[in-house]
Amino acid sequence: MNLRRVATYASLSVLTAVGSVVATGSAASAAPTGCTVTYGSNWAQSICTGGTGEHQVNMLQKHFMPGVGYIACPGNWAAVGQVSYAACANHTIVDVWVNTRG
Repeated sequence: MNLRRVATYASLSVLTAVGSVVATGSAASAAPTGCTVTYGSNWAQSICTGGTGEHQVNMLQKHFMPGVGYIACPGNWAAVGQVSYAACANHTIVDVWVNTRG
């Protein structure tokens, strides 16, 4: 069961990353650029300095109780120059990434 959850979340992470790359690949869309991510044990934030559109920070954590599985913590969509912030719990961080749309 846990292996299935890991595979599901890994697939979702890959699809999200691929979707972000596809969305930002076109020259006609000026998706955010110059994005940086910072995070602590229970929060993450991103800011993008160039382009137009919006960005969203995401954090995936693994719950300390094995049977519970994973916790997805999406941040708000924010414009370029603004901060996207995600609050989460104090669990093991699996991944932190930024989605963009433009």
